[in-house]
Amino acid sequence: HVQLKESGGGLVQAGGSLRLSCVTSGDTNSGYAMAWFRQAPGMLHTFVASIDWRGGGMIYADSVKGRFTISRDDAKNTIYLQMNSLKIEDTANYTCGHGITPDALRSPWMYEFGGQGTQVTVSS
Repeated sequence: HVQLKESGGGLVQAGGSLRLSCVTSGDTNSGYAMAWFRQAPGMLHTFVASIDWRGGGMIYADSVKGRFTISRDDAKNTIYLQMNSLKIEDTANYTCGHGITPDALRSPWMYEFGGQGTQVTVSS
């Protein structure tokens, strides 16, 4: 069983930046993809970004492409989401997922979740 703990969220003005972190522990293995998803009130759990097991392949939702960057540091069992040029519509609770395959994929069915998430609020 994998434990996930997200951090780094907060309140930021539009145009600002935040860096989210997700630390994994327990039955984790660096041979799997990792991902970030987000959920705004009244909205579905939505894919944001994913990184493959080697850290060389990343995919992004169109809405964040060019603004967000996902990375991983397997020595620290941590993944990151650098968020720049934040927009009001980026406001959501962000959660990380531990992949069940090595490949970066968009479907939430390909990940295990378990953290509380970290809230990001972007103001005008």
